Amino acid sequence: GEGVESGGGLVQAGGSLRLSCVASGISLGRNAMSWYRQTPGKQRELVALITNNDRTVYGAFVQGRFTISRDNAKNTVYLQMNSLQPEDTAVYYCNAPRPWPNYWGQGTQVPVSS
Repeated sequence: GEGVESGGGLVQAGGSLRLSCVASGISLGRNAMSWYRQTPGKQRELVALITNNDRTVYGAFVQGRFTISRDNAKNTVYLQMNSLQPEDTAVYYCNAPRPWPNYWGQGTQVPVSS
């Protein structure tokens, strides 16, 4: 399986998006999951993590703007992103906190215009 990300799209600075990741091939109820992002020429970085008992961790750049959540019944992890800025422009992916190499999906693109 692989993560199946969706919900990206062009948004203006200050806008909001909600990303979804269907955690195909795993049981979300027993696994922590993370959102990552990557821009050309830069390493993939952690955006947010949620454990199987709903503890959350965020990258320092989030500064309270994003919220990660999960719906085990739908096997889906969400990332609500508010107050988006041009520097948030990236492709967003989901994977485990210790990423599984073969689990990277296509990602979902989030271009933020100024």
